[in-house]
Amino acid sequence: MTGQTPSNASKFAVSDAYRGYVLFILFAVYGLSYVDRQILSILLEPIRKEFNFGDTELGLLSGLAFAIFYATLGVPIARFADRHSRVNIITGALLLWSAATALTGKATTFTHLLLARIGVGVGEAGCNPSAYSIISDYYPQKQRATAQSIYSLGVYFGQFLGYVAAGYVAHEYGWRAAFYVVGIPGIVLAVIVKLTLREPPRGFSEPAGYVPTDPPRMRAVLKKLVLLPAFRNLSFASGLHALVAYGLNNYYSAFLMRSHGMSLAETSTALAIITLSGGLAGTYLGGKLSDVFSQRKGGDPRYQMWVPAWALLINIPVWLAALLLPGKYVVMVLMVPAIALGATYLGPSISATHQLVGVRERAVSGALLLFVLNLIGLGLGPTLTGIISDALRDSYVAGGMELEAARADGLKYALCIMSIANIWSAFHYFRAGNTLREDIERGKAPAAA
Repeated sequence: MTGQTPSNASKFAVSDAYRGYVLFILFAVYGLSYVDRQILSILLEPIRKEFNFGDTELGLLSGLAFAIFYATLGVPIARFADRHSRVNIITGALLLWSAATALTGKATTFTHLLLARIGVGVGEAGCNPSAYSIISDYYPQKQRATAQSIYSLGVYFGQFLGYVAAGYVAHEYGWRAAFYVVGIPGIVLAVIVKLTLREPPRGFSEPAGYVPTDPPRMRAVLKKLVLLPAFRNLSFASGLHALVAYGLNNYYSAFLMRSHGMSLAETSTALAIITLSGGLAGTYLGGKLSDVFSQRKGGDPRYQMWVPAWALLINIPVWLAALLLPGKYVVMVLMVPAIALGATYLGPSISATHQLVGVRERAVSGALLLFVLNLIGLGLGPTLTGIISDALRDSYVAGGMELEAARADGLKYALCIMSIANIWSAFHYFRAGNTLREDIERGKAPAAA
């Protein structure tokens, strides 16, 4: 498939309203993907009790089983997206992961749950690289970090819907019914995507004079990125922060229920409000502040690394206070800024990654970022937290502590340990900023064959 010709590109025109509509629909798709991805973590406690799982098994289901396929398939699907219709890819992906989510409610064994989660991971692998690429074609560079951050708000909108569904449906009808309910809307949204989203020409929002080309070989794009110090540090920083974010996020509900005695309904309602308010504020401000500071400083892209770096450093004491202070209301209030500060990184990271490559290399570059981010973060975060939690639990029980108290304290201190890893993430964001400007110039050259 050849590149978009200048004459064809010149015939494509969109209004600001339609550009906003595209971003809204993609935001809704991402939100729904997070409902389907995260609802398992919301329902960990009732699932644990029915199947008698430990935290290690729960971490494998909600982390590694999903992440291996989600991360590894993202790169080849992104390569396909750099050559073919990204709208069609998103439509098919949406149908697949929605069906797999509904089937989770039919699981009767650990293996059934594992296979259903793999299905969700395979489906969702087609979403983000294609959506990131579409957004970068619809929005010019000076607005991209903000646009990518608005898209990323879908994470917290999805979590909000997931908590609401879990809090009502699971409370009234059981955890299985919640999976059936959240799987159905994906089919409707897939039809809307297919019928209403227009595939933009590659490079549609690039400056005048951009000459469309065919996409280079995927191996050449991956090689170029790996050789750029800014991308190596940026991707590792994102992965390390995702390790913390997923390691904590996966156990929010279990922490509140174990350490503060909250019911599933009470926990779901509280977390719906907490994650929506904190997540929306942090994700939007991360992209917006990066764009604003960069433009004020003459287009300095390093603020896309500095904003999340400082936010993560500030976030460490906030999370420790939220996890260790007594009183559930104090904890819930502190979780809002903790989640907000942790949510600043994704929009700037995606925008910076797209600056490091050519227009026809964006989907692959976004997929490689997500590969590192999700393999480290989503794959290891929940699993590592579960392993630490179980190890601490066993140690406390051996020391004479009652089992339920040991289970609560084991998880609480495992979350504290995980939160401190943000220091490592911030270090690599600062290192990425050191070479980002030079690497953007190097990345403008087409990937060698």
